[in-house]
Amino acid sequence: MGFVVLHMEKAHGSDSGTTAHIERFIIPKNADPTRTHLNRKLVAYPDGIKDRSAAIRRRLEEAGLTRKIGNNQVRAIRINVSGTHEDMERIEREGRLDEWCADNMKYFADTFGKENIVAAHLHRDEETPHIHVTLVPIVKGERKRRKREEQAKKRYRKKPTDTVRLCADDIMTRLRLKSYQDTYAEAMAKYGLQRGIDGSKARHKSTQQYYNETKKLADSLKAEVVDLQRQKETAQEELRRTKKRYRPRS
Repeated sequence: MGFVVLHMEKAHGSDSGTTAHIERFIIPKNADPTRTHLNRKLVAYPDGIKDRSAAIRRRLEEAGLTRKIGNNQVRAIRINVSGTHEDMERIEREGRLDEWCADNMKYFADTFGKENIVAAHLHRDEETPHIHVTLVPIVKGERKRRKREEQAKKRYRKKPTDTVRLCADDIMTRLRLKSYQDTYAEAMAKYGLQRGIDGSKARHKSTQQYYNETKKLADSLKAEVVDLQRQKETAQEELRRTKKRYRPRS
């Protein structure tokens, strides 16, 4: 039984680089261009919206926010979901990939609100099938008191419980991140996937870290292949010389 993969990280700024990667405006080195046509959009953009970045902006414009968005404020959360490579290959062979995609979209719509899932892309041109989900962190309710307000014991006027706010921190608290891992694994159990070890010291890597480390590993393996090829050629040359040296005279 394999494991689920659920990775969440905050996006900063316009996140245009990630949009280019996800939308395949630029084909990454680890992708097979002969399979890029198999990639699919799982969320249809509204009329007039051409890409993921525009979809993020549209959601922010229509959310009904009352506070101005700060320059450094997180506008979107990147979510990457998949499973153990062998299990994802099995799901493909069994013809259940569409079902897996549908169950993923249902999970994220139920968990974060369908209107906040502004983009989702299935990638099949990389080694393991996976989905990139884009979540705009719109939440409702009163914001948490600031520490200095509590210390000063200032009167704090509560906002209506339906106040619309942009707050990635509310979505990505430690307890909620743990809960997502639990509930997502439950939703994917029907595919023979289970949650990773609870409390593991393993840490998520950013997409860029993953690609950098993959490239380093690939370069290292290439160097080893070249070295082995040289050793093979040297051994073959030695064998030819030995055979020639000890060839019986007629």
